[in-house]
Amino acid sequence: MATRPRLVLASTSPRRADLLGQAGIVPDAIIAPDVSEEVLKGELPRDYALRMARDKASAIASSQRNALILAADTVVACGRRILPKAETNDEVQHCLELLSGRRHRVYTAVAVMAPGSAPGSAHESDHKSAHSKPRTRIVMTHVAFKRLSADDILRYLAAGEGLGKAGGYAIQGFAEIFVRQINGSYSNIVGLPLLQTVSLLNSAGYAVS
Repeated sequence: MATRPRLVLASTSPRRADLLGQAGIVPDAIIAPDVSEEVLKGELPRDYALRMARDKASAIASSQRNALILAADTVVACGRRILPKAETNDEVQHCLELLSGRRHRVYTAVAVMAPGSAPGSAHESDHKSAHSKPRTRIVMTHVAFKRLSADDILRYLAAGEGLGKAGGYAIQGFAEIFVRQINGSYSNIVGLPLLQTVSLLNSAGYAVS
């Protein structure tokens, strides 16, 4: 049986590590990628998520030459609008008011970079070619919220769960009582679509039993 490559999760999200654990996957290291999360002018939610996942993987790959790199980015979109990763209660409240009584989309892009020179590389020692180009998948889930009352929002703010979360909420917590309907992958909303992630890892040589 082939030896698995060392797996590095490029993430600051404990939820992604937890989800991998549900699939029996324990990264050898978790490293926070240092990338700009600025949205480009006119950039659509799907394109932004894919770019962020690729950038996160690439940011870690240069210092982890012999490792398989896994990165992901989750975006909550209301229409064409990308909702922020809420950093204050005001931002959480604004997001919830936008999502109240509406359907929205959650995109998670997953990127995997396998160790080994890229095709056509002349110098394996060149760190830029030490990994293959990122393999990516993107998954979209539709989520419908009930109409939220002012008290609903105040209770959620008091719980503090929305801080640091894309779209100002965490589906796996108190916010689940706001959800009227989900169409698609639940783990995608949490932050990592497991089916597609396992498929990518398998295709990159990290056999998941």
